[in-house]
Amino acid sequence: MLPALLNKSQLTPARRAIVELLQRINFGIIHNLNVENRQPVLSPEPTVIREIKLAAENGPRSEYHTPNFRLKPQWIELFELFDSLGTGVIVSLEFKNGIPFKVMVADSQF
Repeated sequence: MLPALLNKSQLTPARRAIVELLQRINFGIIHNLNVENRQPVLSPEPTVIREIKLAAENGPRSEYHTPNFRLKPQWIELFELFDSLGTGVIVSLEFKNGIPFKVMVADSQF
């Protein structure tokens, strides 16, 4: 089980990479994200769909260039899902404001 309070600097390189990817894209969906040994796999890169909001800010989150900050509870829940999954595929991971919002997995994986 992960601590209730977690900072970016405490993450494994793979988990930091997924945080930074979502912060860079800001709004969108990732399809077919592989998870191996409880870690997200970004090589080969999963399909990333960027949501572009008209007449709105579409750039990276301000935290994108910050080496350390406290992660929101949604991140902790996502990492706990990775831990439960172990090895498998996240069918889709929707994110808003650079933060995980909704995850879809095949029911057979649990």
